[in-house]
Amino acid sequence: TAWQQAAKAYFYVVVWMSISMAVILFNKYILAYSGFKYPIALTLWHMVFCTTVATVMVRVLGTTKRLHMPQKEYINRVIPIGALYAASLWLSNSAYLHLSVSFIQMTKALMPGLVYVCGVFFGMEKLTGVTSFNMFIIAVGVAIAAYGEINFIWIGVCEQLSALVFEALRLMLVQVLITRQGYSMNPIQSLYYVSPACATCLALPFVATELPEIMANTGLVINWPMLILNAVTAFALNLAVFL
Repeated sequence: TAWQQAAKAYFYVVVWMSISMAVILFNKYILAYSGFKYPIALTLWHMVFCTTVATVMVRVLGTTKRLHMPQKEYINRVIPIGALYAASLWLSNSAYLHLSVSFIQMTKALMPGLVYVCGVFFGMEKLTGVTSFNMFIIAVGVAIAAYGEINFIWIGVCEQLSALVFEALRLMLVQVLITRQGYSMNPIQSLYYVSPACATCLALPFVATELPEIMANTGLVINWPMLILNAVTAFALNLAVFL
């Protein structure tokens, strides 16, 4: 029934919001206070962990079936989504080094407007005056919040806004390249296909920028139990996102 569908949808939203808050605070602690100031490495670790768990669940445990997706289709449809997802996660985690968690959450109010603009561009949404005015009001509210921010750091704001743009583009591409083409994926399948593409796209900037710094930092102590727990929460969040 409609009530059951609504209850199911709201349940998913509550689960996603709860796990998202946990991951946000966890990532902020690791990047800003634990001494591990490597956002690309942290994001890459999340994707490698998600890829490993999803592969075991699909290929070993047989939790769900693989899709019949040719390699060309994977390159043309999944790789762009993985690249945008990698950029969004990388930049949003980098913003934690410069901005407060509360300010980052306020900027995320721009997401409906950005998704709407991307939807109009891709032909998924119709441009209407009422909706555009609503999105303008939201943008004004975020601008006021930004103006009143005490610790306003431009590089952090640019990273966060760029992450939101990449995320909005990713959501639209999921509709255009995956859903419209008849590829219906459950959360495990989504992680199984998207996580490796995301990890590959993150590996390139990691090797070029952060890996030499990590290798040169002889005093760096990696808290593996904390990183594993962080990866588990990130895996749960990714499941909730695709759900």
